Amino acid sequence: MTIQTIIKKAMKRLELEGKLLTPDYYSEAFCKEAKVAGMDIEDCSHIQKYTSSLNPDFQKELKQYRIKTIHEFIRFLVSKLNRTNQSMCSASLEAQLNFSKRILQVIGVLHNKEASEIAKKSIVMLSDNPSVAQVDNFRQHWVNFITSYDDSFLISLGLKDKEDLKKSILALDMSNLSSGELTNKDQAHLSKLASLLVSSFVPSIASSVNDKIATLSQKIKKNPELLSSASIEEEIKQAIMLRIALDKESVKEMIESLDGVLDKLSLRLIEMIERSDSSTVEIQNIKKELESHNEESEDAKINFKVAHKKLYTLALALEENTKSLSRDLQDHSGEVKVLSKKIKKLEAELAKVKQESKEDFLTKLYNKRALDEFMNVKEAEFERYGRNFSIIMFDIDFFKKVNDTFGHDAGDAVLGALASILKKEARSVDIVGRFGGEEFMAILSETDTKGGAIFAEKVRKHVQKARFMYKGKRIKVTVSSGVSERKTQTSLAAVVKSADDRLYKAKESGRNRVVYK
Repeated sequence: MTIQTIIKKAMKRLELEGKLLTPDYYSEAFCKEAKVAGMDIEDCSHIQKYTSSLNPDFQKELKQYRIKTIHEFIRFLVSKLNRTNQSMCSASLEAQLNFSKRILQVIGVLHNKEASEIAKKSIVMLSDNPSVAQVDNFRQHWVNFITSYDDSFLISLGLKDKEDLKKSILALDMSNLSSGELTNKDQAHLSKLASLLVSSFVPSIASSVNDKIATLSQKIKKNPELLSSASIEEEIKQAIMLRIALDKESVKEMIESLDGVLDKLSLRLIEMIERSDSSTVEIQNIKKELESHNEESEDAKINFKVAHKKLYTLALALEENTKSLSRDLQDHSGEVKVLSKKIKKLEAELAKVKQESKEDFLTKLYNKRALDEFMNVKEAEFERYGRNFSIIMFDIDFFKKVNDTFGHDAGDAVLGALASILKKEARSVDIVGRFGGEEFMAILSETDTKGGAIFAEKVRKHVQKARFMYKGKRIKVTVSSGVSERKTQTSLAAVVKSADDRLYKAKESGRNRVVYK
């Protein structure tokens, strides 16, 4: 690689780093590119040559300051020369460093684990010629320690003077503890505590205690002073765990016992309802099963006593009520049959009326009520899933003239014929209905305005070609239509209004046409 290539790369580096083309920046970039290229440029090694001639202390200090250029090197030397009494300054720094280390050594032997650990780490840090950032980091450790330090535990021990711990501790009366003897007051307190602890060992649900729990309870009752020893702690923990286990097992047995009876009772009640004639006998069988279940297990009997009593009372009540119900059913069986027939007839009539309420009586298409419901469904699908749909309004041209010329029966025939055409042209997913008078509506799922216009045009051509006959006379019929889609409108009402406005526009512009813009 040539010098010219290195120069070009240095210029490129300055451009990428966004630095100005100054002598210092250029020299730094040039030397970096020369080093990458593996070329030994004399102008780039002045610092190494100059620093090698300095004493080891200066070389170490230069390394800490990370001096890279000649100008930085000169400024460093000037600052050194400008210092007054350099030997005194160095001695002062050395003295301060030794003083800091000695303080940290003293802190390390004090009786605080956290402070001792920070002190030891700080001594290691000072011995390695730390940077300003490292010193500041350890300073923050000490700030955190002194901020969160809490010596309130000393007061709980009875120490009155926290400034002189040795004096306070020597003043404590520890004669009882050192001799291993307890005062009468302490013994009474332990006896009371032992009684409470033994009472807590007794299971709250299970009927009996475990042998291990019983043995420990007797031991603590005989010798309450055991509570002051650390060896008893693990035994107490195990006793508590055993007590909890016994209660859990007892609850499990009770639930299983209760579930079994309830399952049997539920099944028998269902069978009783399905076979009302033998209901009294079935209820009596449930009573017998409850009585026999009471004798199956002594443990179950103890745990199940209250629930069993309630269930047995329930069975007695069911037996009496079932007898009464059976008598009433037999007395009124004839009336029930008559009512049943009336109900079936009313249900059929209701279904018919319900169907007719959504069907136009003349065209057998959906009426306006049904169309409104379908539009609301389509609107909900659009709002939730974004499914677009189109609405087309159809109107028979000059329909009043048809009624006036051929009579209302002819008009009804034309309406029925148009309904048949709409049914034929519509897809299975499309909805067509009579909106009112000679107006019809089509709701096309997943269809935009263009698709709706295609459908409307097919209907228009079909109507125009069709032969509308009444009593041997042909009636010329055409339709006009307006198309709108949901996606281009702000609301469902806006879609209907847009389609209606376009229908009006089609009629105003000559009829027998489709308007969708």
